[in-house]
Amino acid sequence: MAVDIKKLFNEELPAALTKNAEDAKTIGAKYQMNITGEGEWSIDVSSTGPSCVAGNNPSADCTLTMAAEDFQKLVENPQANGMQLFFAGKLKVLGNQMLAMKLQKLFSYK
Repeated sequence: MAVDIKKLFNEELPAALTKNAEDAKTIGAKYQMNITGEGEWSIDVSSTGPSCVAGNNPSADCTLTMAAEDFQKLVENPQANGMQLFFAGKLKVLGNQMLAMKLQKLFSYK
């Protein structure tokens, strides 16, 4: 099932972060998500967070850039598709690449 990307980042993820605030802070990073054709979001799951807001955070620890259709694949199966997208050059990761591996936890919150 396709994910409504704007709803995910503007409503669902902020609500889930608020609900799981203390656990989210254990991720300990600031992310920048750039989804081509959909928008840009800054996600703070460091000790100063948690938050997920529209916009660009140039001081993010890890920046991920991908097309909307590739983000859909990532959400469907983060383990398998994440590596495939990365090695195919469809998922660009700048900054601390190890933090990208922690994103699965971020998107597991409900």
